[in-house]
Amino acid sequence: MAKISDEILTRVLGLQKQLLIVLDQAKDLEYKIVEQFGETEETITALEALDNITERLRNAYTRIQTLMLRIAEAQPNADVNTLQLLEKSIEQAEANLAASQATIIESKGDVGLL
Repeated sequence: MAKISDEILTRVLGLQKQLLIVLDQAKDLEYKIVEQFGETEETITALEALDNITERLRNAYTRIQTLMLRIAEAQPNADVNTLQLLEKSIEQAEANLAASQATIIESKGDVGLL
């Protein structure tokens, strides 16, 4: 693998884990809403928000994974632009995680599952 710090590698692996956990939470809540209440006017906003979370987090996970693979295959050094894109992708994913977690809590409240 091209030279990447242990700090970045640890950060990426932890972030990927968090992305998977929150994506699972969103899909679990989506399933519970549909099972308990169905797709109604009252639930559609929450279901759409959860679907948006799923898409954003899936895209973030895939983007980071792809960049890490590029870096791993780069020899002897990764392209500076790729490393900068990785850093930007990490920052965006972290922001998406925080927003997604807040939306999940809000969606639970909206349908009465808190």
